[in-house]
Amino acid sequence: MMKVTGLAQVPPPSASGLPKVTPELLASVLARYSRSNEGIASILSKVDIANPEASIDRILKFVDYGHASIGGLTGGLAVAIDGASMWLAYKLFEIAQMADGQESSTRYIAMDPSNIADAGELGVPDDLAPRWRDIVSRAFAAYNAEYTRLDALAAAQPERVRLPKDAKPAVAARIRKNYALDRARYFIPFATRTNVGLVQTSRMWALTVKQLDSLPNPEARAAARLIRDELLKQSPRLMRHSGPERSFEEQARQELAASLRLGLERLSAEPLADQVWVDVDRSAPPWLAQEQPVAEALRHRANRYGQQGQATRRMRVAFAWNNMALAELRDLNRHRTGNRYTPLIQAGFYLPPEIERAAHLPLLRDQMDLTKELMTRGSPAYVYSLLLGAQTPFEHGTHADKFIYEAELRTGMGAHFRYAEHLSAALGAFFEQVPEARDWVVEGTAEPE
Repeated sequence: MMKVTGLAQVPPPSASGLPKVTPELLASVLARYSRSNEGIASILSKVDIANPEASIDRILKFVDYGHASIGGLTGGLAVAIDGASMWLAYKLFEIAQMADGQESSTRYIAMDPSNIADAGELGVPDDLAPRWRDIVSRAFAAYNAEYTRLDALAAAQPERVRLPKDAKPAVAARIRKNYALDRARYFIPFATRTNVGLVQTSRMWALTVKQLDSLPNPEARAAARLIRDELLKQSPRLMRHSGPERSFEEQARQELAASLRLGLERLSAEPLADQVWVDVDRSAPPWLAQEQPVAEALRHRANRYGQQGQATRRMRVAFAWNNMALAELRDLNRHRTGNRYTPLIQAGFYLPPEIERAAHLPLLRDQMDLTKELMTRGSPAYVYSLLLGAQTPFEHGTHADKFIYEAELRTGMGAHFRYAEHLSAALGAFFEQVPEARDWVVEGTAEPE
């Protein structure tokens, strides 16, 4: 069963002697602060600590701001969501673009049919539930069998695994384990339970919950209800603006319809050849022309965390792949800038070369048939029939500085081998359009794994 816990923040003792404030009191005080020249200490001195709720209502009534601008002043409200499906975790990161968050790694969660919610909780039709459960069980069996085989293979043939020089035995064992896990993970069901922790303001939580509550998936609406109930304890006035709303519901309906149509047209269990698309837009208004050379925007950085100049920060970049496996999508989807889009379909199925595809064809065919049946019925629960090897188109639009950071990160030390392949291809297409960046962008080799 899914569980949501609010992680109330305990403020440190105030050195100034000013009162400690709750998230909503903080928001109301800062709202009042923006319409006053009294100074923060003077405003806080008027707060009745014995009755802070009355102080909040009095201030908010006076300020007369919209709830969104007030909600953004609450500071970070932390929520932990235990037992969310991997699909819900993906959706939360897609929606909550202003959040900081973490999700349990596939390396640390249970890979067993017991770690899946009931079919009814996910909206899987009753008559298809036995087929769905069977495929989930077989997928976990395939994962565990391949992990065991690959782990033994890596131990017997250590040259298969790229180890750092002078690696200690414990480090070598961990890297061999990751070698097996990272290749077997494409059999993991998208319905597998994981854990998600997010921190964002009340304003962004209200938007996140509103969108979740507007989706057709029962799990999303259940999560919206649980998150709202938890956050009402910390920010009751501002979370009242988090119910489902028609525009969100209509866009969700249209996106589902588009996914079902495209998914049925392209449904396949065969691998898709890699294709990448990158579009760079350097245009600028004539009264504010871009004058900085790209080299000057990049060459002063010590690493990917260094500041880039206006030449790349103003350059718009859109990039997309035709065949992003859900295993990689789950992480690439967390890069927060710009907008990301995927129809979340199975246009192909990726398995690394170390796995013999023919041995798993019966599972892949049955899984594909179930996905087709769910899509034909128009069921949003089709997402729970997908495995992490399902390949979907994925597009991300942002600016060049953010793209360069992502490319350096996802090809850098410790990057997953498949991330490195995807981002290396995108980086190559970027260099074709911005050749002067080539000498200043560090494309890694993803070593060690």
